[in-house]
Amino acid sequence: MAIAGTHFEVFLVGTGAVLAGGFLSVSGLDMEVEYEVYTEGGSNYPRFFFKNTKPQQLVLEQGVVTTVDSVSLLMAMVNQGMSIPLAGTIILKDSFGTPKRTWTVVGAHLKKYVGPQLNSNQASVAVSRIELIHNGCF
Repeated sequence: MAIAGTHFEVFLVGTGAVLAGGFLSVSGLDMEVEYEVYTEGGSNYPRFFFKNTKPQQLVLEQGVVTTVDSVSLLMAMVNQGMSIPLAGTIILKDSFGTPKRTWTVVGAHLKKYVGPQLNSNQASVAVSRIELIHNGCF
């Protein structure tokens, strides 16, 4: 169920970089875990052992980044072979700005940036899509 006027406030930080802004759409707040099944001889009950987490894709769409040129800074670092992990929060807010739900994201790395279409009626800091890979959220 969609609530009119809601938006997501995103604040992710890493060493020397901040990604903050407001977005209309956020997807990929998932977490997937792999387990290894082990059954001892004579036991009817298998044991599950944690194996690892599977990376997920976090997608931020139709928003405005409020930090000064942070996406360009992150892309420049990736172009130089550096990718710093980002961690922070994503907050769902209602039309009055009241927080309704919060997610914490850890270990996010910039994967893709799709800029806005060039239009003289559009703000230059608007972004269309930011994709990050992360190891889970809670």
